[in-house]
Amino acid sequence: MDDVDAVQAQIARNMLESGDWVTARLNGVKYLEKAPLKYWLIACSFLVFGVHDWAARIPLALSAVLLCWLVYRMGAWAFSERAGKWAGVALATCVGLFLFTRVLIPDVMLTLAVTFTLWAILRALEEDEPRPRLWATLAAAGMAVGVLLKGLVGVVFPAGASLLYLAFSRRLLDRNVWRRLHLFSGALIFLAIAAPWHVLAILRNPPYFDFTLSAQPFRYRGFFWFYFINEHVLRFLNLRHPRDYNTVPRLAFWLLHFVWLFPWSVYLPAAARLGYRPVDRAGRTRLLCLCWAGFILLFFTFSTTQEYYSMPAYPALALLIGAAVAEGGRWVNVGTRVAGALAGIAAAACLTILYLVRNVPAPGDISVALRQNPELYTLSLGHMADLTLRAFAYLRLPLAVAALAFLAGAMGAWKLRGERAGLTLAAMMVLFTHAARLAMVVFDPYMSSRPLAEALRRAPPGEFIASDQYYAFSSIFFYANRRGWLWDGRVTNLEYGSLAPDAPDVFLDDARFAQLWHSPKRCYVAVAQSWLPRLEKIAGPDRMHLVAAAGGKYLFSNHAPHD
Repeated sequence: MDDVDAVQAQIARNMLESGDWVTARLNGVKYLEKAPLKYWLIACSFLVFGVHDWAARIPLALSAVLLCWLVYRMGAWAFSERAGKWAGVALATCVGLFLFTRVLIPDVMLTLAVTFTLWAILRALEEDEPRPRLWATLAAAGMAVGVLLKGLVGVVFPAGASLLYLAFSRRLLDRNVWRRLHLFSGALIFLAIAAPWHVLAILRNPPYFDFTLSAQPFRYRGFFWFYFINEHVLRFLNLRHPRDYNTVPRLAFWLLHFVWLFPWSVYLPAAARLGYRPVDRAGRTRLLCLCWAGFILLFFTFSTTQEYYSMPAYPALALLIGAAVAEGGRWVNVGTRVAGALAGIAAAACLTILYLVRNVPAPGDISVALRQNPELYTLSLGHMADLTLRAFAYLRLPLAVAALAFLAGAMGAWKLRGERAGLTLAAMMVLFTHAARLAMVVFDPYMSSRPLAEALRRAPPGEFIASDQYYAFSSIFFYANRRGWLWDGRVTNLEYGSLAPDAPDVFLDDARFAQLWHSPKRCYVAVAQSWLPRLEKIAGPDRMHLVAAAGGKYLFSNHAPHD
C-alpha cells in the first residue's frame, strides 16, 4: 500500500542494493527518524526470497506467530497449561493484533521484544530459578533489540514496568533483586548490541551532538538531534517538527482497547477479580502484567499517541484474560454472554447494511464511493471515515462473511458453555479476519498505486514525477523500483533529509515542474484527483495524456504514447 507500508519495504531494498545499512534513504534523501532493525530484517528476507511485497511481510508475520507462542509459554509457566493456551488464543484472535499487522510497522516486533524481556526479568527474579544470570542476560539483550526496533521505548517500557512491579511487591530496595539482575554485565551486553548502530549513525551524519530542545524548521542538525531530541523528546512532548502526525483523544485511546481486544475484552472484569498479591508465581505474574499494561497506557496518556502505540500492552492483558478464562466462574460466564450479544448486534448491523445496499450499483472501484477526509489521515485509521453507505455496495462479500462469522459466534456464545463457547468465539474471529482480508482486497486500488506502477513499467522510458509528498505514491517507487522527482514534496518525513548537505536535487516547485513538463523529455506524473485542476493549469490540457487511472489516482504523460 501507499504511505508507510511501501516506504518501509523500499528503505530495506535501498539498504540491500546500496550496501549502506546505517543510514536509511528514500529516493536518495536521508530518512533519519526510525531505528534500523526492521529494515535489516526485511532486507534479509529480500536477500533470501527476492524483492517481493509478500517477502517484506515475512518478518512481521513470524514476529506475530512468535509473540502468540511466547504468550502461551509464559502463561503456561506462570498459571497453567490451560491458561497459557487461552492467553495465546486471545492474543492471536483479537482485533488489534490483526488490524495493526496489516501494515509494515514494527510494533508487533517491539511487542515481542518487550514481552520476552519482561518474562526474562521475572524469571531472573524467581527464587527457585536455577539460572538467573542467563535470564538477566537475555533480558538485557531483549531491551537492546527493542531499542533497535523502535528507539528508547524498547528500554523504557520494560524498565518502567519492572520498577513499578518491584515497588508494588516491596522489593525495590532489596539488594538480592539487583544482584540477580546483574546490572553491570547486563549494561555491557545492552551496549554491545544497541550502541554500534547509534555510534555509526552519529558519525556518518554530523553535526555530532546538538541538544537544542526546540524544533527550528529548515535547519539541519544531524542525526543525533533529529533522532534523539526531535523524534523522542519533542515527539513525547507533542513539539516535534514536522507536524505530520496527530494524537488520539485520551478517553478514546483508553476505551478503544475494548475494541482492540475484542471479543476477549469482555473478560477483563473477570480478570480484575483475580488475586494480585505477589505470594506465589501466579500472583507475581499477574501483578507484573498489571504494572506492564498500566505503565504503557499511562505513558501514552501523557504523550502523543496513535491507535496502535499501546500494542506492547496487549500480551499483559491477554495473559490476565487467559488466567481468568482458565479459572472460570460467574464473571467469565457473564462475559461470554456479553460477547454473544455484541456479536449478535454486529451481525444485525452487517445484515442491515447488506439490505440497504441491495440495489446500489457498484461501477468501477470503491474510490468513486468514498469521501475524502485528509485532515484525519494523520491518524492510522483515519481512512475509516472515508466510508459511505454507497461504499458498502462494493463490500457485499466481506459483509456477508462477517455477518456469518458474527452469527456463528453469537449462537455459540449463547448456546454453548465453557471451553466450547470460547472456541466458538475464536473461530468467529478467524472467519471475521478473512472477511476483513476480502475487504482489504476491495480497498487495494484506493490504498495502493500498484496499477499506476505497472502502467509506468510498461510505458516508454521517461522521467517520473510524484506529486505531493513521497508517501502519497510510495508504492509506485516500490513496484516500479525507480527514483523520481517530487513535485511540492519537500514536506513531512523527507523535509529534514532534504536539508542535509548531500541531499539530492529531486524536489520541484511549480516553476521547475512546468519547465520539466514542457521540455522535450518524456515525463510522467502521478496525481490524486484533488490535484487535477492544478496540473491542468500548469501543464495545459493538450500536454496531459492519460496513461492509467485507478483508485482516484492518475498517471499522465506530457507526450502521447507513440510520440
